[in-house]
Amino acid sequence: MALFLKPVFQERIWGGSALTQFNYDIPNDLTGECWAISALPHGSNEIENGPHQGKTLEQVWEEDKALFGNDKRNKFPLLTKILDANDKLSVQVHPDDAYAQAHGEGYGKTECWYILDAKEDAEIIYGVNTDNQEELERMIDNKAFDALFHKVKVKPGDFFYVPAGTVHAIGSGIMILETQQSSDTTYRIYDYDRKDKNGNTRELHLEQSKAVIDVKQTNPNTTPKHETRNGQAYTQFVSNTFFTVEKWDIEGELTFEKPYEYCLVSVIEGSGEVIIDGETNHIEKGTHFIITSEDLDITFKGDMSLIVSHP
Repeated sequence: MALFLKPVFQERIWGGSALTQFNYDIPNDLTGECWAISALPHGSNEIENGPHQGKTLEQVWEEDKALFGNDKRNKFPLLTKILDANDKLSVQVHPDDAYAQAHGEGYGKTECWYILDAKEDAEIIYGVNTDNQEELERMIDNKAFDALFHKVKVKPGDFFYVPAGTVHAIGSGIMILETQQSSDTTYRIYDYDRKDKNGNTRELHLEQSKAVIDVKQTNPNTTPKHETRNGQAYTQFVSNTFFTVEKWDIEGELTFEKPYEYCLVSVIEGSGEVIIDGETNHIEKGTHFIITSEDLDITFKGDMSLIVSHP
């Protein structure tokens, strides 16, 4: 039986109200993030169905590893979010696993973004305009941020792989689905001198940022692979040691062959059904669930688009 998950919402200084398009009952109009599939202790989803109903995903991961192919990792490895950037996010960078573990942070954070929506001329920051470490540090010290940050125009349907060490920021008027390592470790480089509702500026982490920025990471670096599989449109955006992320555009019926012991599924458009071992579940835009290792016979029916990921 698949695990259907109740979203967790996070207020952010840059958030808005656009997550209501997923029929979510958001807490306020500064709702920046929907943690759709999360086992982080400070934002683990509640299971909505089956024998584990009412437990958190973090609990189920610890108690019933058979659902996850007896995965040997001590933490659930991935996190799926939807972000509503009503205003621009801070410019930041994440450490890799080695740096994070050496500094007591657990996992590093490599992530990727599927652009769900974007206003005209929307842009992100991706990488820096120097390949020289000394120049990088000098530009940060001198706050020459406008010259330092490399900007890229985006549109709905674009995909960006953001390895640890990549300077990045989502611009205003963009909604993304993010697949990432299960980590919340962020080093903030620049925050536009914004103040929160208490009049405080947010902490910056300039020394850590200098230590982890990869100056060679300046261009989005994936080429999606498009195929027709079982009569349906399939796209693989990225597949590496951290995660595989795919998109299925289903019109009609798809007999789904699991690419991994367990898979994370988010419905990003449309609606239909998923029939798992004879049990039918209605799914629609904004539904998130995990197909477990015990789920064997899986069929999708309807008109919908799915983002599917796995470790």
